[in-house]
Amino acid sequence: MPRFVIERDMPGAGKLSVSDLHDAAQKSCNVIRKMGPETQWVQSFVTDDRIYCVYIAPNEEAIREHARLSGFPANKISQVRNVIDPTTGD
Repeated sequence: MPRFVIERDMPGAGKLSVSDLHDAAQKSCNVIRKMGPETQWVQSFVTDDRIYCVYIAPNEEAIREHARLSGFPANKISQVRNVIDPTTGD
């Protein structure tokens, strides 16, 4: 199943409270449950003005549908082609 990185422009994201992040996560999970088991949210990284999300999904259209249903922007969607880490160089 393809993996995607979604770049979401969200000014002030780094200042969101724990409660705000909880609510956003809950909203995302509710949408994913309605979409079915093929789309999975792996994790997200919150920076000052963006959130970078990692999803597993059948295609880019599923990511766009999640964004539409959840109300979260999906400014850039990139399919992951490979993963490397420190052990790749061993």
